Amino acid sequence: MPEDSAENPRPQIEFRSDVTVELVRSSAHDSDVLFAARVSTMGEQTLAGAQADAEGDQATKGAGLINYLMRDRHGSPFEHNSMTFYVQAPIFVFREFMRHRMASYNEESGRYRELNPVFYVPGEQRNLVQVGKPGAYDFIPGSPEQYELVVEATKATTTLAYEAYTKMLEAGVAREVARIVLPLNIYSSMYVTVNARSLMNFLSLRTKREGSQFPSFPQREIEMCAEKMEDSWAGLMPLTYAAFGKNGRVAP
Repeated sequence: MPEDSAENPRPQIEFRSDVTVELVRSSAHDSDVLFAARVSTMGEQTLAGAQADAEGDQATKGAGLINYLMRDRHGSPFEHNSMTFYVQAPIFVFREFMRHRMASYNEESGRYRELNPVFYVPGEQRNLVQVGKPGAYDFIPGSPEQYELVVEATKATTTLAYEAYTKMLEAGVAREVARIVLPLNIYSSMYVTVNARSLMNFLSLRTKREGSQFPSFPQREIEMCAEKMEDSWAGLMPLTYAAFGKNGRVAP
């Protein structure tokens, strides 16, 4: 691999407090739910109806059926769609993502490329202090002194780790070995492909919302990703999204 030089300098360390979520491809409409559900009672007659629903405004007439499916947890009709998101976030967020075995993931590799020195540091709005106990806890703002400590310690240890990483690379150590010193707050990127039913399951666990039938206590950084995914999905499938909220944000 090329060494650092005046012609090929390594990038400077960058600290971020946000995440990136972009919808890059989708085939997801409320009409997808309708024709998949109607095959149960209409069989081959749904072939023509599926095309009509996709091209016209027939989906708007199916709000009652979608709500019924959501309320009574007939889940499979919500699987006949697809959304692919590009996500940039700290690696510790990705490890939480991949506990959800309901999506397809492809992540950039620290074996095949030199990782960019972009690292997460909590923003001032990030609550720092946990109160309560597991299952019934919340986070509240920290003091200015606590926030200063978090930022200072994060930046110091991150800088030291990245210097060790680049030192090994410059000595000819393989990327897959050098990367072991990098901290969990380094950013990675991946594609996530998911259907609406699986996304609802993810959102029910990784967002905290009033009116949820089953309260959740997500880590804020993965909730930031979930919120952006939810915003994109809400625009693609508004009837399904409305039924999800109306029925307590429970995945069917």
